[in-house]
Amino acid sequence: MFKRLFDFFFSLLLIMILFPVILILALMIRLKIGSPVFFKQERPGYKGRPFYFYKFRTMTDEVDSEGKLLDDEKRLTALGRRLRKYSLDELPQIFNVLKGELSFVGPRPLLMSYLGRYKPEQARRHDVKPGITGWAQVNGRNALTWEEKFTLDVWYVDHQSFGLDLRILWMTLLKVLKAEGISQEGFSTMPEFMGYGPETGTTGKAGEESVDIKGDRKSSK
Repeated sequence: MFKRLFDFFFSLLLIMILFPVILILALMIRLKIGSPVFFKQERPGYKGRPFYFYKFRTMTDEVDSEGKLLDDEKRLTALGRRLRKYSLDELPQIFNVLKGELSFVGPRPLLMSYLGRYKPEQARRHDVKPGITGWAQVNGRNALTWEEKFTLDVWYVDHQSFGLDLRILWMTLLKVLKAEGISQEGFSTMPEFMGYGPETGTTGKAGEESVDIKGDRKSSK
């Protein structure tokens, strides 16, 4: 209950303070990248329940001669790269926090398609509300392997406290200022998590396709 109260009042305060910045960024994206300004995608929340996750758009919808979306790196714009460097593309998620779909701190919500790919222990990351930032983000972010990321997520589930949340928020601020751990080598963010579950029958190695777990693929309606 205390965590929800903190999330609600702190998100409300941030929206009031940052609203001019959000408006300016939205206008810049509209002029430089086009419409829509916001990216929307369904993501798993607490206990895997879906919700719509928002962020600023950082990529174009450019396609190849066959009508397929170009690779993430080719669609990522100069403005989008700057927004990602300092995590400004994440600002709309403050509204998700206000609505109670996200917390400021918790495991990052990934893709709905990943739900059937986790080991049972890894699936415990959904035993708490997902967050804008988390223990994995301040200990390597996208420079981590999937195994390392999920291990850190489950550690947070078992050790969560308000004091730990404040520590993570402070560490997040330092990470954002240093722009550390934004991507894995060879990918704009992270390779796709292929999983361990019956849906894939694999051993959890990364696939060939680059998947932007920050979410900036073309929005699904």
